[in-house]
Amino acid sequence: MKMATVLSVREKRGAPQLWIESLAVSRAGFEPGARFSVDVRLTGVVLRIDPDGDRTVSRKLRGPSVVAVIDINSRLTLAPLAGHDAVRVVYGQHCIFVSLLASEVRRQRRLKRLQAHLEAAFLDTGGVACGGGILSHALHAGLADAGLRAHTRVANEIRGDLVEHAMVHNDAFDEATIMVNMPLQELAFDEQVMRRLPEVDVLELGLPCSGASSAGRAKNKLAIPEEHPLVGHLIASAIAVIARLNPVAILLENVPLYANSASAAILRTTLRDMRYDVQECVLLGTDWGELEARQRWYLVATTKGIAFDLASLQPGRYSVRTLADIMEPIASDDPCWSPMQYLKDKELRDRNAGKGFRMQSYDGSETSINTLTKGLAKRRSTDPFFRHPEKPDLLRLPSVREHARCKGIPEHLVQGLCQSTGHELLGQSVVYRPVREIARHLGEALASHGSVEIAPGRVTYPCAA
Repeated sequence: MKMATVLSVREKRGAPQLWIESLAVSRAGFEPGARFSVDVRLTGVVLRIDPDGDRTVSRKLRGPSVVAVIDINSRLTLAPLAGHDAVRVVYGQHCIFVSLLASEVRRQRRLKRLQAHLEAAFLDTGGVACGGGILSHALHAGLADAGLRAHTRVANEIRGDLVEHAMVHNDAFDEATIMVNMPLQELAFDEQVMRRLPEVDVLELGLPCSGASSAGRAKNKLAIPEEHPLVGHLIASAIAVIARLNPVAILLENVPLYANSASAAILRTTLRDMRYDVQECVLLGTDWGELEARQRWYLVATTKGIAFDLASLQPGRYSVRTLADIMEPIASDDPCWSPMQYLKDKELRDRNAGKGFRMQSYDGSETSINTLTKGLAKRRSTDPFFRHPEKPDLLRLPSVREHARCKGIPEHLVQGLCQSTGHELLGQSVVYRPVREIARHLGEALASHGSVEIAPGRVTYPCAA
């Protein structure tokens, strides 16, 4: 290969026109007056120097110099390139390859794969930074609601204890799932592992929010989320994995502040150039019938050509519940009850210092609870507590099961976990029903696309003339 470039494709007299005016033409051996032939392929054309060819390299004066020009204006010859705004041109020795852009070839490949999978009513999914697989499970449940069986082909998570627990208790994973227990930044640039990963239809990303959340930015004194030393840079690795797995659709969940980060801006424009349409929303758990008032930002990217409208997804009507409906029967003399005096003393000190930190306590009559975090087991002053039904000065932490119930998460997914690990897994996961409904909505859109003809994609960035 001597050179590669991207050129725009024009239309002239109702047919595509390929005009190549470059010194690279001569470097490839196509001198003015030389004859060449055109070999039409499935995704492009190959030009070869051929003394018996039916076409001739033209010439054009550029100041005192003569430049070789290739001009092809034919509906039949350029049929593989029809409808496309730009093409990739690779110059070799005595040959020039003109084909669809790699991004367009990948777009068409994933749509064809989707059509093949839909014929069997199943989809392959993948997860990045999937924790204990709560998002994965909700995704599969929603796709099942749309009539599609889902199989997790690839799952990536840095924590080995969560991976092992998910392999035993999470039915979103099975023996055929490739479990990648390694840091995302290692996975993304590990050529041996990456080339063994299969492409998937739907990819979910649970990128850490430590750098983007208000608490994370304050704790780490970050000017921007990307400054976080452990997770601020992970969007680059995530994009590399997206490129390898080439999903038809992508679902990303994070804190609302992530939407305003540089990482989100980079992701949006990169997905656009990879031929995806990107839509976003912020959903509150209590609007979807769950008890936890957890607000999260969701980004859904679908391959161009798929009709999907995230804004049309609306919550249904749900019965009113109270926290008492999910509370476990804890004995009044159970040692979990405590006055938590040290936290009450801290609250008093915070008040006197003019700080806004306050304790949260619930008696069970409430219809919602504030966000339950991954550090709940640490008994921090701002985390929610339940009050004793007879002695209101006594408090206790929500149990792991109660935490799961507040989020609407199936309890078997946290079976056997201790308080610390259970709350960590749940606190960094999702409120279940909103994700399930997004997945159902997405599944219906994908299913309805099964018989749609694949149309050419459009280029949104400038190309060489």
